[in-house]
Amino acid sequence: MLAAPFMSETREVMNIRQASQYLGVSPDMLYKYAHAGKVPAFKLGSRWRFMKSKLDRWMEEKSTIRRQSCRSVGTRAQPRPDRPPKKGFTQPA
Repeated sequence: MLAAPFMSETREVMNIRQASQYLGVSPDMLYKYAHAGKVPAFKLGSRWRFMKSKLDRWMEEKSTIRRQSCRSVGTRAQPRPDRPPKKGFTQPA
């Protein structure tokens, strides 16, 4: 019996398990993101579905925003103003 290739043929519409493997996150985390509207998804009946093309576009947008953000403030992480600095984090001079 031949084993199915892992990701060689990714479907356009994926269930939560397939999409979580594709994105490299746990199904629980992806469910929370989908429910909160943080990731492009839709419900078919009571089940979450994810379109590969929309996930690809979403990831590209997120990585572009991240790269632009790093360029505008430098590559060093900055503390969030609404949270106290993490232990060992020093403010840039």
